[in-house]
Amino acid sequence: MAVPISKQQMACDEATAKRLIADNWNSVQESVAEVAKQCGRDTSEIRVVGVTKYVDAEITGWLVDAGCHDLGENRPQLLESKFEALARPEIRWHQIGNLQRNKVRRLLPANPMIHAITSQRLLDALHQECTLQSRSIEGLIEVNISEEEAKTGLPVNQLESILRHWQDLPQPKTGGLQIRGLMAMAGWGTDQDAARRQFAKLAEIRDRIQNQLAIELPELSMGMSGDYPAAIAEGATLIRIGTRFFQGVLPTG
Repeated sequence: MAVPISKQQMACDEATAKRLIADNWNSVQESVAEVAKQCGRDTSEIRVVGVTKYVDAEITGWLVDAGCHDLGENRPQLLESKFEALARPEIRWHQIGNLQRNKVRRLLPANPMIHAITSQRLLDALHQECTLQSRSIEGLIEVNISEEEAKTGLPVNQLESILRHWQDLPQPKTGGLQIRGLMAMAGWGTDQDAARRQFAKLAEIRDRIQNQLAIELPELSMGMSGDYPAAIAEGATLIRIGTRFFQGVLPTG
């Protein structure tokens, strides 16, 4: 696994890095607003999650200073360490990568949204630990919408079953896992049109499941740097942007 870079490893000096990160953030915000306008959507419906696995806590803090308050990490240990190092109340953390059940207990104090619930066992572990800690944590079920064997996520035909299981769990007065929606990634190498078809499929599945189970699933986490316009067009509420924020800052080669 790549080690996050520190400012000693940047491709520029600190002042330039801060300016570039702010410029990159503003550029993404303008792009998202333009795409949303073209699709007839309100920009306030779409949250940009800055994926910060590439940089250490100090550089991550510069992205927060630029205005990005939703931060996503792939590795639970990095999320935990950055949560402790930054300790900034405006940050909303997102665990967007694979989560092992033995990492759940230490991760929950950061109150992250869990984007990649891929099994009933992980769902149960999250709900149990949330209940024990009297925490209310939001989670998303990851769906393998492209149906590629190499992709993570639940097969579409297992989605209804896991959601029915969650509905049947004892719901405490305080705390517990709250399923808020679905997450998916487009297949490898898909163009904008193919990605949009896959995102549309996820939205259709969400709508059908909501009606069948009388459940509210308002969040759709889909779209990254290369395909977020297609995701926004199909109803994404959370998009994940990473290296684009650190262009000119990350070392090359």
